[in-house]
Amino acid sequence: MSAPTEPYPWERRLGATPLDDDAVEFRVWALGAENVRVRVGDDEHALTHVGGGVHEVCVDAHGGEDYVYLLGGDAGELPDPASRQQPGGLRGPSRIVDTKAFAWTDDDFSPRPLSDHVIYELHIGTFTGEGTFDAAIEHLAGLAELGVTAIEVMPIAEFPGNHGWGYDGVYLSAAHSSYGGPLGFQRLVDAAHASGLSVILDVVYNHVGASGNQALAAFGPYFTERYSTFWGNAINYDDAYADPVREWVLQSAEGWVRDFHVDGLRLDAIHAIFDTGAVPIMAQLADRVHAARRGALVIAESGLNDPKVVRPRELGGFGHDAQWADDFHHALRVLMTGDRGGYYEEFGAVADLAKAFARPFVHDGQYSTFRKRRFGAPAADRPPQQFVVFDQNHDQVGNRAFGDRLPPEARRLAAFVTLLSPFTPMLFMGEEYGEPAPFQFFADHIDEEIATATRDGRRREFAAFAEFAGEEVPDPQDPATFERSKLTRERDEALADLFATLLAVRRQLPDEETMTEYDEAARWLAVDRGPYRMACNFAAATQAVPLGSGHREVVLVTEDAVQLRDGEVLLPALAGALVRSPAGAAALATEDPVSRGGHS
Repeated sequence: MSAPTEPYPWERRLGATPLDDDAVEFRVWALGAENVRVRVGDDEHALTHVGGGVHEVCVDAHGGEDYVYLLGGDAGELPDPASRQQPGGLRGPSRIVDTKAFAWTDDDFSPRPLSDHVIYELHIGTFTGEGTFDAAIEHLAGLAELGVTAIEVMPIAEFPGNHGWGYDGVYLSAAHSSYGGPLGFQRLVDAAHASGLSVILDVVYNHVGASGNQALAAFGPYFTERYSTFWGNAINYDDAYADPVREWVLQSAEGWVRDFHVDGLRLDAIHAIFDTGAVPIMAQLADRVHAARRGALVIAESGLNDPKVVRPRELGGFGHDAQWADDFHHALRVLMTGDRGGYYEEFGAVADLAKAFARPFVHDGQYSTFRKRRFGAPAADRPPQQFVVFDQNHDQVGNRAFGDRLPPEARRLAAFVTLLSPFTPMLFMGEEYGEPAPFQFFADHIDEEIATATRDGRRREFAAFAEFAGEEVPDPQDPATFERSKLTRERDEALADLFATLLAVRRQLPDEETMTEYDEAARWLAVDRGPYRMACNFAAATQAVPLGSGHREVVLVTEDAVQLRDGEVLLPALAGALVRSPAGAAALATEDPVSRGGHS
């Protein structure tokens, strides 16, 4: 094939695009195919090759009609790689979606700046009994009232079966059919904006679910054999014919923000995206998302502890707005629970959490005993709000063998440390009231071979965690695993009150760098933010934590048994207290947050 001329054909919008005159333009990249046809309803139409493997045609059609591509040979009927809806699942036809037809009511909505974000991660299928976009809407106002400012929706790109975590999606731009499809997702976003909440969508651009490999590969080299990921074939970002594949991903990211009014994307595991190009796909994606919607955020999950992810483009970074910080979670969890299996083996010192309060890369260039090499780089040049921290999330709960949440005795202190940190906090659905249901790993694979591999792989995964040895890990394919992961909404009212208090107080804390003091033997940590001191006891017994000069007034406590004494605060096991010096007394609102929390 000769080199295509600029502008490159694949850079125009791919997929089925309704036009203003009751026509639809179909554009698809089908490298090497000579006779590409699209069947809309009962009618077939030939597409014209316009260069670079891109074929297009404009036909009389409208939103709501189903279509498939025919490439000739043995490929059969194929969905559109850029599909916006798969009403019958992965193996069914695509459907034309007129995203402009939705009557948005969010003209007056503006997302808050990152520094004001409190994120709430939720899974549509288990957030409500119905497991749909529409069913989630009734709970949005309560989240906003609590102090949440953004919901982060776990992946909704069409994936195998009716229920799953969503990280094996195939059609990157199609809102999952069993959740309510694209129209349902638009209604959810519009309702979130009406409640004052931003919407961040979790997207997966490092691989696709194995059930879709064959269908996508029929169109061209969507995958490369140069690399492999833990989850399957690597997407082709830098091998031959990578440009149209890159554009397929970039248009997906842009489309969620433009057509669904999403306020940000959370990018799954970008360390598993392999790209040696001079202009990284991750930097291009940030540029496209920022251009598509003012204030839109790009939040990365990167397992590399590399600050270049959130450095501006002019400093050689990707230009992402924030990134997840797993080290903060690991340091906190091990202190509270004593878990030391697998990647937790390197944590357990109070010094780890103290370091994380400066910037939450505990590993920032020193030797990692788990990885058997030096790991990470310093991130002191990046502001604290660029790091998303949590004491629970879908990974750290669901990737445990039984999906168990933090033990009840650890939840108060965990919330205290996370929500009063200078970083951007994230809650995992149900955490704010002590949800008792687990969040387990579940799937509904439509290919038996993949289902078996998933089940067996799940059992092998816990070989590194001694506490799970010999126990039967729940079967991901068993519908009961999915059902028991649904929220029960059984509330611990005292814990719920504490969360409300913490979020109210968080809004009043000064935007200043933290200073830490700790005693490794006694297992206490003190964190200063201006005139406020966070005192934390991670020991199994009561400890006295010094308050420093001028710290005399209690703002809030996690346990009633906390006692303020001359120059120190006495904390029960796994308890925390926020105190302030008299100079900071005027910084809080007139409402007493201690009484809101139900503590004395």
